[in-house]
Amino acid sequence: MLDYKLVQALAAVIENGGFERAGDALGLTQSAISQRIKSMEVRLGQPVITRHPELRPTPAGQKLLNHFQQVQLLERDLARNLPALAEQTSRLRIAINADSVATWWASAVAEFCRTEDILLDLVIEDQDVGLRRMREGDVAACLCSSPHPVAGARAVPLGSILYRPLATHQYIERYFPDGIDAGTLAKAPAIIYGPNDQLQQRFLTGFGYNGSFRYHLCPSSEGFVRFAIASIGYGMIPEIQARHWLDQGLLVDLAPDHALDVPLYWHFWRHSGETLKSLTRLLESHSERIQQWTI
Repeated sequence: MLDYKLVQALAAVIENGGFERAGDALGLTQSAISQRIKSMEVRLGQPVITRHPELRPTPAGQKLLNHFQQVQLLERDLARNLPALAEQTSRLRIAINADSVATWWASAVAEFCRTEDILLDLVIEDQDVGLRRMREGDVAACLCSSPHPVAGARAVPLGSILYRPLATHQYIERYFPDGIDAGTLAKAPAIIYGPNDQLQQRFLTGFGYNGSFRYHLCPSSEGFVRFAIASIGYGMIPEIQARHWLDQGLLVDLAPDHALDVPLYWHFWRHSGETLKSLTRLLESHSERIQQWTI
C-alpha cells in the first residue's frame, strides 16, 4: 500500500520549493521531511526528486504527484457523504496564465469558491507552457493555449484572449516615426512577461522579422501595462485589460492588423472527482460570458 504521508511530503517539497518550507507547511522539521522522501525513494528503489540544477520531481515523482492530486479530490467527494472525514477547508491547485487572473478569472470562479468552500493555489505560468505542470503532476487542472490534453486528462475550449501591440503616442513617435520595419523592430524596446512568453516573437514573425530584439522583462500583468503607459516599451497586452487606457487615448494600437487571438483551454484529470467536474461545468457554462469578458 502507498503511504500517503510520504507522498504528501513530496507534494509539499515541490509546491513550496524546498524542504524547510515544506516542513513549515506540514508542521514538521526539515529532517522529518527529508526522512519521508528518503523512505519513499528506498521503497521505490529510485529517486523521486532531482536537486540540480533545480528542485524538480523525477518521472517517478511526477506519477506520484499526479496520483496524489486525484486522490485529494476524490477524498473531498467522499467527505460529502462522510462529513467526519472532511478537513475544514480544501485546496485546489491550478496552473493559469497571469493575464486571465488579471482579467476574467476571479469573476468566473467567485461563487464556486464560496459555495464549495474551496481555497485556490494558483500557479502562474505562461499560457503556452502551463500544461507542463499537468504533465509533472503538480496541479489538478490547467488553463493554457494548447488543445491537446496529456494522457488521462480532458481539455475543453473556453474562448480566447485578444492581444494587441500597444504603446503610447510618444513611444511610437520616438521608435516608429515612419512605420514598422526590420530596423525599427530590432531597436525598439519591447516588454515581455517572461522567458517563456512567445507572444512578442509571434508578433515579430507576423512582420517577417525573426532577428534579435531589445526587451524589458516584466513578470507582472499590471506592471506590464504600467511599463507601456510610461513609454518604457511596447508589448502584447490583452484588449480587455487595456480597454480603459485605450478609451482614454493613453495607449494606442501600433499595428491594428497584427492582433493575436490566443485560445484558452481548460485541462483537468478525468478521474479527479466531483469538485473538479463541478468547476469544469461552471467554466463551460460561462464560456460565452468569458468570451465577452475577453474581447
